[in-house]
Amino acid sequence: MTRPARQIRLASNWASVSKQRPAAAKGIWVLTSLRRQYTQLITSGGQLILLLAGFHLASRTAWLWILGSMAVISLFAWLSVLRRHRLIVGTPTSRIASAAQGYVELLGNARREGAPILSKYLLLPCLWYCYKVERKNHKNQWRTVGTGESSAPFRLDDGSGSCVIDPRGAEIIARHMDNWQVGNERYTEWKLLETDEVYVLGEFKTIGGSNNPVTHDELVKQVLYEWKLDNANMLQRFDLNSNGLLDMDEWLLARQAAKREARKRLDEARAEADTHFMLKPRDNRLFLISNVSAEKLARRYAMWTWLHLVIFFGALGGIAWFL
Repeated sequence: MTRPARQIRLASNWASVSKQRPAAAKGIWVLTSLRRQYTQLITSGGQLILLLAGFHLASRTAWLWILGSMAVISLFAWLSVLRRHRLIVGTPTSRIASAAQGYVELLGNARREGAPILSKYLLLPCLWYCYKVERKNHKNQWRTVGTGESSAPFRLDDGSGSCVIDPRGAEIIARHMDNWQVGNERYTEWKLLETDEVYVLGEFKTIGGSNNPVTHDELVKQVLYEWKLDNANMLQRFDLNSNGLLDMDEWLLARQAAKREARKRLDEARAEADTHFMLKPRDNRLFLISNVSAEKLARRYAMWTWLHLVIFFGALGGIAWFL
């Protein structure tokens, strides 16, 4: 492959993938909670705190406000969990080699892309990690003092082909967790390992080869621009009457040569193998990565939809009783 062809490939790949990169990340703790299947635990934990507050305050007005808040929280949590359940159940699994461009579900074996990465504290080789550091205060309460995660891409191989997974912006549910305590600090790490079978739901995009977005006209302009940067060489090639300028006929000759060079570069670029990516969808649909099977995820979300409905109608019943 010639250097210009490689430049076309790299430039087009980088431009296309960069458009897919999510904007500034949301609050790290909120995202980490979502990725750990803690969305439901947070909402239920909040409702438990509200219940305790109700027993503590023990007034009719307080109970009405508390039960109303519980109903609202459960309703929004139910909608969120139901959306995830429907996407997991309703999106068929695709094969990488034949997957359509757009929102798809993939299942395959995780592989590292480039050098292996090491987890933050245990320094274990992995494909992705997330950590949380908590510190115990003078009231024996644990407070989160640090969180973080890796953003390096890794590959997914399903036997028909491989796909680069960009984990930025994803909700990641990892079953590998290590937890330990040193003094008054507690550490937790979640990891995806190279041996894992990984489930991914997100936007599938193929870049390069037959999907190269560069057109022949764009390449002609690029070639002429490159030649103009070396004006002496251009005049030597196309200034047939040696007057130091390119007249109309000589300019047409240069354009014909540029068209031939552009066609050669385009053929080389389109002959390259395609590169597949799984990215965060631009329409904010669920981007989910997990080493838990789709069936187990669907069952978990189904269970939480029913639980939130029970809490919602229970809170409404409590309001009716107090009224």
